Amino acid sequence: MIHPPDRPSRLGAGGDNAIAFAIGVAADEWTLVILRHALQDGVRRFQHWQEILPISTAVLTSRLRRLAELGILTPVEYDRNPVRHEYHLTPRGAAMWPMMVAIWAWEVRWAEGHPENLPAMRHLTCGNLFSPLMACRTCGEAVSPREVTGSFGPSGSWPRSAPNTTMRRRSSGSSNLGPGFYPESRALIGNRWSAAMLGAAYLGAHRFSEFQRRLGAPATVIADRLRTFNRLGVLEAFGDADRADRHQYRLTDKGRAFFPVVMAAIEWGQRWFIAPEGPAVVFHHRGGDHAFSVLLLCSACSRPLKGKEIAVV
Repeated sequence: MIHPPDRPSRLGAGGDNAIAFAIGVAADEWTLVILRHALQDGVRRFQHWQEILPISTAVLTSRLRRLAELGILTPVEYDRNPVRHEYHLTPRGAAMWPMMVAIWAWEVRWAEGHPENLPAMRHLTCGNLFSPLMACRTCGEAVSPREVTGSFGPSGSWPRSAPNTTMRRRSSGSSNLGPGFYPESRALIGNRWSAAMLGAAYLGAHRFSEFQRRLGAPATVIADRLRTFNRLGVLEAFGDADRADRHQYRLTDKGRAFFPVVMAAIEWGQRWFIAPEGPAVVFHHRGGDHAFSVLLLCSACSRPLKGKEIAVV
């Protein structure tokens, strides 16, 4: 299925839902880093990505082809001898900026061991450096992750939300994907099982058996992801030190702080991939008795952020 670049895709009944498509895009390390340079640096040409990334021709070709099929990038011919294309961000692709900004902000605040200083970001509307604040689009109030509740909607279920993929993926935590990429975020959402497990934690999974039952993943995968999340300080284990299967896993402050990234990815998916049954996940602003959708505000002036009004310093 080739997805239109400027309007939502209409999905078939009973198939992969919006979350599956969002995970299919976000939970691939090379796709994230390609989009990061397209959104932040305006990279469009094949050779430019190859100059700044340690990526093979085959891998870059497959990712760009997939991003074009999803309507995120569109090929535009700029040379006929030989035929060469630029890959321009579409409205669907440009709409991914909230997720990338949320990743940057979380890495700046919580991640350790960056080989280089992360760039700052300036809000061009007020002229100040900023960090994004998560707010409720319905009421405009700033919210914390504890104030948001979520549950599956009409098209939501674990089988429909975990995509199958034939795309080759680098294992999470690859040592080098080029300058300026975000290693801890990559470990959290850099493959589909990591992303799905993090979503399960936000929706209330606490035990090994709950993660395995909901996701249907192999026990070895669940155990490996739980160890990684615990090592990164995103989940904290409680219980019998000698019996891992009796542990409860709770989100830490660091883990909850990643919530805007997950919300931005889900909202992008539900904006651009529409199932006939209805949304995959519904969120509510706890105590406000109304629907929640994420709005990013400038920490300096409290105005809503827009992608075209953000500059990398």
